[in-house]
Amino acid sequence: MKTMSAAEARAFADRWLPAWTGNDPERLAAFYADDAFYLDPGVPAGVRGKDALLAYFRKLLAYNPDWIWRQIEGIPMEDGFLNKWSAQIPVGTEVMEVIGVCLVQLDDNGRIRRNEVYFDRSALLARIAAARERAQAARTGGAPA
Repeated sequence: MKTMSAAEARAFADRWLPAWTGNDPERLAAFYADDAFYLDPGVPAGVRGKDALLAYFRKLLAYNPDWIWRQIEGIPMEDGFLNKWSAQIPVGTEVMEVIGVCLVQLDDNGRIRRNEVYFDRSALLARIAAARERAQAARTGGAPA
C-alpha cells in the first residue's frame, strides 16, 4: 500500500478531471481499472466493472458535456486521495458551482479502482427542474407554473 503525496494527487487530478468534460466517456473510462467500483448520488448503490461504468458514463456525460471539474485540494490517503473538487455545471442559461468530495483509490497500475463521489445535489436538481419547466413552457407557449 502506498500513500500519495498532495503533489501526486494534484498531478493525477490534472490529468483525470479534464476527462469529465467534452462527452468522451471512453477517455474517462480509461482512467479506471477493469474491476473498478464507482458511486455517486445518481447511482447510490454504485456500479462495478468497466462495462457498467462505461454505460453509466455514456449517459452521464451526454447530459453534461460542458461541465468543468477542478480540484480544490487533494488530501493524501492510503492508495489514493480524498479529492475536494468544484464543478461548474451549465443548467439552462445559468452555470452553477457545486463543491463536493470524492474518494479516489488506485490499483497497482495507477488506475482508479474505487471512486465514491459525495455532494449535496438538492440545489442542482431544483435548478434542473426549473430549467426544464421553462424550456417546456417556451415550447408550448405557456408560462411556467
